[in-house]
Amino acid sequence: MTQEELDALMNEDLAASETQSAEQFDQNNYRPKANAPWPPPPSAEHRVVHQLDDVAREGEEKSTQIFDILDAVGAVASEADGLASKLLSGLSDFEATFEKLKARFPQIKAFAERVDRAKELRSYGDRLKEIAQKIGDQSMAAMDVMQFQDIHRQKIERVINVMRALSRYMNSLFDTNIADDKRVSSAVHIAGDATEDVVDEEDIEALIAAFGGKK
Repeated sequence: MTQEELDALMNEDLAASETQSAEQFDQNNYRPKANAPWPPPPSAEHRVVHQLDDVAREGEEKSTQIFDILDAVGAVASEADGLASKLLSGLSDFEATFEKLKARFPQIKAFAERVDRAKELRSYGDRLKEIAQKIGDQSMAAMDVMQFQDIHRQKIERVINVMRALSRYMNSLFDTNIADDKRVSSAVHIAGDATEDVVDEEDIEALIAAFGGKK
């Protein structure tokens, strides 16, 4: 396929999309027509309160899992900090011992090298302890940030409560003591409607005569 053919195909798709959009929506007030694919008909998949309940529940479950993970990270950081402290304590003892040997036998270069090596390792231990403390601090900071989820859950629950209250109010407002099967059927079109399919008196008489002719 050449670039020209590809461009032509894309232009056709764009024109079809624009035509469909124009057919589905009234350009004056941007309200969708009755035959538009959205909004969908009421069904179990489109119950908004049910979906909000799912969002609140799943959000709470995932937040609990994240809190557990962050708590585990904090515990590991605390353990690493404790091990780094023990390592630094041991290195300090080794450094002190070699300092004494170095002072006692200055001609032996190995003692001076061990002192320098002990100091280098102690600097690594200090850095390791600092990193462990930062990990623990970041874990606590992440837990604090995760508190937003509880606020969002409360907001969703408030929306659910308002929607349920409105639903109960509307049901009560339109409730009646007359069952639907006891009501008189309504005409599809009546005089005054903007349609030519209005049933006139001749049609009604013909319909009555047709029913009267059946035995």
